[in-house]
Amino acid sequence: MLMLNGAQVSALLDYPSLIQALHRGFAAEFTAPPRLLYPLSEGQHDAFALLPAWNERYLCVKAFTYLPQNASKGRPVLHSQLMLFARESGEPLAYIDGVAVTCARTAAVSALAAFHLARPDAGSLLLLGTGNLAMPLLRAHLAIRPLRHITLWGRNAAKVKALWQQAIAELLPLYPGLHIQIAEDVVSAQQTHQIIISATASAEPLVFGELVAAGTHVDLLGNHNTDKRECDSALVQQARVFVDDKNNVLKEAGELLLPIAEGCFHETQIQGDLAALCRGGHLPVAGQTQTQLPPARRNNSDITLFKSVGTALSDLLCAALVYERQLTKEPQSR
Repeated sequence: MLMLNGAQVSALLDYPSLIQALHRGFAAEFTAPPRLLYPLSEGQHDAFALLPAWNERYLCVKAFTYLPQNASKGRPVLHSQLMLFARESGEPLAYIDGVAVTCARTAAVSALAAFHLARPDAGSLLLLGTGNLAMPLLRAHLAIRPLRHITLWGRNAAKVKALWQQAIAELLPLYPGLHIQIAEDVVSAQQTHQIIISATASAEPLVFGELVAAGTHVDLLGNHNTDKRECDSALVQQARVFVDDKNNVLKEAGELLLPIAEGCFHETQIQGDLAALCRGGHLPVAGQTQTQLPPARRNNSDITLFKSVGTALSDLLCAALVYERQLTKEPQSR
């Protein structure tokens, strides 16, 4: 059985291949039962979770712990491990670092959803958040979309500046025509960008329906709590809403649960999930410019909203890609 750490996982992945693997996997047949999320402390957000999924080739389960109070103690907030099995025989195949898999597949799912939902000419991206997902998100979107402008925003000025410096150093050599800047304020920035990604731990809305321009695609991925949200109810009412997994989102995502509780949104208004987008859409190809509206978008004026909380299938598909690439490096060990 292979054992792969986070550095090995990152070295084996590239975003164009991962995004295509996710598209193909979500378009195919699979089983992903509702994930099991266990609160560990009453009144806290401590959690232990199990995420199972399988398709015709593999079975996979990811286990993770989430303890937000670790941040104040200088410890990682998230710990995660993943096991991959052969579907036919049940043989354990690999034990893989789940944090690296989660980071890569989350960024890739964001880019894949934007491919299927954003306007084909969308060339400006606003990123809210400066955490570990910030650079992977930028790399993933740039891998399949010719962005011209990226704007960064965060509450901590020092962290935003550090992210900007890293993005300038790592991305401009690869994309010399790209312009990267820091937002002066989040209110004005969200009015002028065609793609908005919010990857924050904010308990209160940052993205507002009255500010987001027609034709914008909004991706919300930072919140997993029923009583918090990164956007207001007005945006949910205005947008065509899509999700990564309906069962999980309707258990965890305040972005939809709070408007539902307010009576201004109903779960039947969710237009589809990531599987439906992939089954009805085209395969993303790096370097190939998209010129026609994606099938899920009715027109260039639609506001689209994609809410994700993570799926076990995306873990499986990322782990399978890592496993198969590692096998080609060391065939003598099998």
